[in-house]
Parts: sequence; C-alpha cells; structure tokens
Amino acid sequence: MFISQTKMDIIRDMINKINWTKQLVAIKGSRGVGKTTLMRQYIRKTYGENPGEALYCVMDSIYFSAHSLLDLAEKFHLMGGKHLFLDEVHKYPTWSQEIKEIIDLYPDMKITFTGSSLIQILNADADLSRRVLSYTMEGLSFREFLHFYKGIEFPIYTLDEVLSNADDICNKINSVCRPQQMFEEYLRVGYYPFYDGNETEYYSRIENVISFIIEQELIQFCQVDAAYIRKIKAMMLFLAGNVPYEVNIAKLASYLEINKATVLSYLNYMEKTELIHLLYTDNKSVTKMQKPDKIYIHNPNMLNSMGLNCPIGTLRECFVVNQLRVNHNVEYGNTTGDFKVDGKILFEVGGEGKSFNQIADIPNSYILADSMEFPIGKKLPIWLVGMIY
Repeated sequence: MFISQTKMDIIRDMINKINWTKQLVAIKGSRGVGKTTLMRQYIRKTYGENPGEALYCVMDSIYFSAHSLLDLAEKFHLMGGKHLFLDEVHKYPTWSQEIKEIIDLYPDMKITFTGSSLIQILNADADLSRRVLSYTMEGLSFREFLHFYKGIEFPIYTLDEVLSNADDICNKINSVCRPQQMFEEYLRVGYYPFYDGNETEYYSRIENVISFIIEQELIQFCQVDAAYIRKIKAMMLFLAGNVPYEVNIAKLASYLEINKATVLSYLNYMEKTELIHLLYTDNKSVTKMQKPDKIYIHNPNMLNSMGLNCPIGTLRECFVVNQLRVNHNVEYGNTTGDFKVDGKILFEVGGEGKSFNQIADIPNSYILADSMEFPIGKKLPIWLVGMIY
C-alpha cells in the first residue's frame, strides 16, 4: 500500500546519485527532508513489475515488537527476496548487529536503509564501515524548489560555473521564470518538500520536526538528560532571535543557567541534528570544545517558522550558508567579507545597494545581492547559489 500510493510526478535528482546496486546503502538526513519518499519512489520505479523481489519495512512497526529483523530477513530470503528496504532504522535498537549478520548470512541480498542524521554508522555496534555506502540527503535547494513546486527544471551548476558564467546562467533562468519573486517564496516555504499551500500548517510541521529532534533524537543519540530539553528549546529560541549570533558563550550560559562546557556540547549536538550551523574563522584548527564565531539557524524556513519577524539580512545569510555548506567548506569571513568558501573565495551578502567597500581589492571576492535578476560585474544575484545542488 505504501509503495502503490507513492507519487511519481516529481523525483529528486538524488535518486540517480545513489548507487542502489551496492549490497549495503545508507541514506541519512534530518527529519522531513524526503528520505522515505525517495526510497519508496525507487522501489516503485525499479520493482513495480516484480514486487516480490523487494520488501519495504518501517522499523518502528508493531511487527518488530514480537519479531526480529533477522527473522524477517530469513523469511524474505526463503521467498526469493532480493532487496530489503529499512525505513528509519535508528528506531530499531539492534539494527547494526542484525544488518551485519544478515549480509553475512545472505551475501546475495541487498539492504538499503534510511536513518537520522545522527546515526553513527562508522561507530555502530557492528563494524559496517567497510561495507556501507553512505549518502546524506538535504532539504530542497532553490533549484529543486523550482522543479518541485513550480515545474521548472534547470541543471545543477557548480559554484565555479556560477562565478565564471553568471551572465549566461541568469539569462537562461530569466528567460523561463522570474527567479527573484520565487526566491522570496523559497525563503518562506521552499526548503522542505511538504508545503501544500497552507503556510500555517507548513510552519506547524517544521515546529514538529524541531520538537522531535530535540525531544527524541538528542536523548536517544546524544544521551542528553530529558530534564535539559527545556533549556535546549530555550537556546534554540534565543539563537533564532539573535542570529546571526556572534557568540558569547558566557552570556548564553548565564541566560540558560548552565555551564559553558554544557552549552558548547549542546551547540555541537544541535549542529549534528541540523538545527543550526556553526561557523568558525578557521575550520582546520577547530577543537571539540572551541566556541564557534557565528551561529545560524539551519535554514530560512526553520527560522521563519519561529515567528520572530526575522530581518531580511539574517534570512539572506542563513540561505547562503545553508546552500553552500552542502558541497563546500564555509568559514566565517570575520573582517574580510561575510563568508570564506573553500579557503579561497570571499562572499559579502546584502541588498541590491551593497557596495564593495569591505572587500575592495581582494582577489576572488564577490557580492551576493538580493533583489537582482542579473549580475553586475562581480555582484551576483543571491539566488544563484541556490542552483549548485
């Protein structure tokens, strides 16, 4: 039933990036980004005519209260099954040991599983690191938003292509749609693939995602005491009201009435669960308990869902960090631009009137400006960085 009702009208590009033929494949990502839908679409597309060869299981099903995954795999194999799909595998306590045993017992069986962004595959109870091929799934880029919600399809452009060929790319995009208008919509409702036209319900679902991560995943994976959940929610709200937050750990610790070491631990957990981004001036020298230089909420939609009337400047920077960090190393630019990317490219982010004063005469420096449809020299429309994945 799950598979037959799965919609196939829009399928994300990631379906073609995953090597589904490998014996063991992991698809990790934050709650709500579309892992389950992608898996079901692949099953329907690949095994639609041979449903007996594939089996899809939700790992918190009541079935597993009385049966083991190992038992299920044995029965499936005896019936001629070839590919086992396990959704939300982190909800099954002994998933790593049993998956290892299954692939040892049935080397002709393939297993693909989805899990929280916090799943530690490399450090799991069973050593799967040499066998698993792991992928991370993100929310929709601006490019994917155009395809997913507007039916407008563009290719992925690399960051180098965007910087060196911005005029041609902008001409192609503007000949098909009005990207600036759609970009403003993307900042409100474009990151998660579950917007159905009702903005209030959309934000409510994002709030549910945030609550689930804090109340369930932080406790399960990070051993956070449930008594501190309220303080983590307070920290999230505090950061949302002050982003981009130039970090004062002592002030934050005082506000939350916890010690500085605990604040740093919580911040690291929140980044791993994709609630926030932590930026440092030098990523190579970052130590475990080093304070970040700036903090951003993970994506603009999450920020907007908190109902704080966030300034447009904060939303712009939040967008840039969110899009660039998928495939690039992003550092806080400090006094030389807002962001340094891959250790060599400087970006200053602002409105259409943003000047080059802060990054004048610095090689490889660009302005990403809002309210623009075409580039002017090295001042590029900000939405262009949303075309790189």
